[in-house]
Amino acid sequence: MEKLGSRTRGTHSMAALAGVVSAGVVLAVAELIGAFFTARATPFFALGSTFIDFTPPWLKDFAIATFGTNDKAALFVGMGVTIAVLACVLGIVAYRKWALGVLGVLFMGAVIVACVLTRAGVGPLNAIPSILGTLAGLFVLRRLMVPLWGLKPWPEAPADQAADAGDHLGSADAGTVGTSRRRFFAAAGITAVAAGIAATGGRLLSSARNNVAQARDALRLPSPVKAAAPVPAGVQSPVPGVFPWLTPNSEFYRIDTALSVPEINVNDWELRVHGMVEQEVTMNFQDLLDAELIESHVTLTCVSNPVGGKLAGNAKWLGLPIREVLAKAKPKEGADMVLSKSIDGFSASTPLEVLQDDRDAMLAIGMNGEPLPVEHGYPVRMVVPGLYGFVSATKWVVELEVTRFADAKAYWTERGWSDRGPIKTMARVDVPKSFAKFPPGKVAVGGTAWAQTRGITKVEVQIDDGEWMEATLSDEASTITWRQWSFEWDATPGIHYVKARATDGTGEVQTETRADPVPDGASGWPSVMVTVA
Repeated sequence: MEKLGSRTRGTHSMAALAGVVSAGVVLAVAELIGAFFTARATPFFALGSTFIDFTPPWLKDFAIATFGTNDKAALFVGMGVTIAVLACVLGIVAYRKWALGVLGVLFMGAVIVACVLTRAGVGPLNAIPSILGTLAGLFVLRRLMVPLWGLKPWPEAPADQAADAGDHLGSADAGTVGTSRRRFFAAAGITAVAAGIAATGGRLLSSARNNVAQARDALRLPSPVKAAAPVPAGVQSPVPGVFPWLTPNSEFYRIDTALSVPEINVNDWELRVHGMVEQEVTMNFQDLLDAELIESHVTLTCVSNPVGGKLAGNAKWLGLPIREVLAKAKPKEGADMVLSKSIDGFSASTPLEVLQDDRDAMLAIGMNGEPLPVEHGYPVRMVVPGLYGFVSATKWVVELEVTRFADAKAYWTERGWSDRGPIKTMARVDVPKSFAKFPPGKVAVGGTAWAQTRGITKVEVQIDDGEWMEATLSDEASTITWRQWSFEWDATPGIHYVKARATDGTGEVQTETRADPVPDGASGWPSVMVTVA
């Protein structure tokens, strides 16, 4: 009995492995065939994107707070584990009852196809990779079951299972058992290797067919008619370790809903301006290149940024003022919002007046002297000073709908976030880091503060519960960029808490009241704990 029980457990383990290998075939075949379709047609990206769409705000905040800009990598890992577990279950079900296994695989295939077809810009033909992948996975699962059914059934096996075993290989003596196991592992190993080759080939073929990266590298940006204002020499905090005043493209934070970064050919890109306008306007990329572009340093901030967080960055942007595009369209009376839409289905609600004033909200095509990186919105994105990105910074933008807040909702406002997102006054302590240890004496404290469109006029530092002491501000480039600061602290032995708060150009002092990012941005004073010994 013990030997039979051990064999049963072993057979179930092999059945679970068969399920995992078959699931890998589904993804690999769909990846290979998907190279001839849009990237959003592959199951892994479609499933992940659908999960993101239905992610509640609290879970999104948890992911960003826990994993930061690695949130998508964490999602991929989580998806992989989930798919593997489900595949194990389906493998065991298929071994015990093939008909139920088939239904399970077909159901999962239907879910994948539904996820693919609900992606923005995806047509019915893009379901082909998932359908063929599902059929290939089902075929492989059947082939891997055959040697398992040749193994001796467990004592309580149902009659149809025993019949299956007899139909396939007859009664299993010791030699047959060994042969069946070898056949199974050989088939599983060869299939897994083939699936890996297919998946890799699909990615390489997709990259070879897509020339977006090459087109971006070849793009030469025009000179702006209005260059960015000269940056004062003293904008950088003198404290070593404070983040650079100008954020390199490679270090600029990326938080968005695009699991698969849209790759857009500039020759195909078009912007449509419609809705409550007197005249619908369309623009192509060449229209932007030929327009009178401006250049401006602007600090962007993510609404998911926690107090003291790093989801903020400052860059030099090149683009066309959105107010000029709206002037051609002539918004009608009563309109108060522009619903911007990305090619991947994301949307943001931006107050109309913000896009028409003199803050230089723009359709950006350049970032820090080069074309937009693909992950930051290439070929065109929105940059709007003073608002959190979830209501303004639409990447891969293809549509501007002039409407009203009462009539339309954006991606995140439908999920419980506010429909307007003015950036709150915020200071951040960059140096020292939390849990740092150093000897008593002079300690350099430094950081960054922002209140876009209002500017920063003061930053204060508090040690433990002592008095607030004014820090030294670095030079200000403009009111739409962040401002750095420094402070010298005569540290005494013990465990201490270093806090900071900023005052903006209107005289408003950063509030002590703690608030989560949902629904309109975090608030509170940043605090780092250090040990002086």
